Order: sequence, then C-alpha cells, then structure tokens
Amino acid sequence: MTEHKKFIPAKDGLTNICVYCGSGVGRNAAYVAAARTLGQELAHAGIGLVYGGGSLGLMGEVAKAALKDGGRVTGIIPSFLSEKERMLRDVTELLVVDDMHQRKMTMFKRADAFVALPGGIGTLEELVEQLTWSQLGQHDKPIVLANIDGFWSPFLTLLNHMRDETFIRPGLDFSFYVVDDAERILPTIREHFSPRTKADDESVAAKF
Repeated sequence: MTEHKKFIPAKDGLTNICVYCGSGVGRNAAYVAAARTLGQELAHAGIGLVYGGGSLGLMGEVAKAALKDGGRVTGIIPSFLSEKERMLRDVTELLVVDDMHQRKMTMFKRADAFVALPGGIGTLEELVEQLTWSQLGQHDKPIVLANIDGFWSPFLTLLNHMRDETFIRPGLDFSFYVVDDAERILPTIREHFSPRTKADDESVAAKF
C-alpha cells in the first residue's frame, strides 16, 4: 500500500462525500481533469472520498488523486465487479459487498453529500436514486451535479420537460445543485450541508 500523507479531518462535521462517476474516462479530457481536481480538493479539505471501488476510468482518477495528496478513500464494490472494474486495493478502506443494493446503501450511510461527475447508466442510476430519495423526503443531504463542459445538460433538459408535463410538480420536487467546474463542488456542498446523526441514516436505511 502506498504511504499516505497525514490526513487531517475537516472540523465542520463534513466527514465523507460520495462521488458517482464513470468506469471509463470519456472523450473529453475535461472529465479527467475534473475528477483529479475533486480528488485533490477532498484530500486537502480533510474530507473522505466514498466511491465505487474501481481503478478504471473517472473512478480510478478521483480515487488516485485523493490518495496521492494524502486523502482518505473508501472503496465499496460488489464481489462480482471486483475483476471487471479492476478493484483498487491501494485505498484506505476497501469494502467488498454482496450486491449493488448493498453497495448503494453502504455508500448512502457513509456519505454526508453526493456528487455526480460524468458517467454512464450506472452513474445516472445512482444519481437518480438519491434524487428520488430526496423527492420522497428520505434525506436532505446535498446532491451536486458536476456539469463539466455541459455533460449533464441533456439530463437537466429532461427534468425540465418532466416539470412541464407535470410529472414533477409542486410537492414532488427535490433539491440538487448544479456547478460547471470542479472547484465549485466543495464550496457548494459546504453552503448547504448540515450535520446528521448516525440514527438519521439508519432510519432511512430501515425503510428500504
């Protein structure tokens, strides 16, 4: 295991941020740059990274950047994906779980906020699940959409279409924040973060 620099935890109660992102790097170099920037900034801020546990793509980029700068990284991966996503063993904590549901629930319990970088169907599914839980009033943890070079703009257009068609209507809305560059992710989360207790998250988990 790589020798880590000293990790000094943040003092504002913001312990871990869960990052959803692709197991590929995409065609735009800006995606990799954003993943690396976020990993570095988490390390410098004393905030742990919770992510999908792989070494490939943007997942690997954000984790390796955090580790390189002395960050704390928790990888959570189902056993059936350990080879496909080339599980990154050089992390602070590695949790191999039974299935995708357990992975997502463990991520939820460990995280104080969620960030979606560019990614594919898996990233979208994880993001939408957190938006749904927010819509249902199951949590109020900050959710940040990192719209790097407009990657998530089609998704935002779809949400607006759903509102126009009244499938998302008053009383069924949800809270999330959109930023255009990686440097705005942590300030946005801090602006909207409020500390939670373990009991808060356990009460949510018990409903699923």
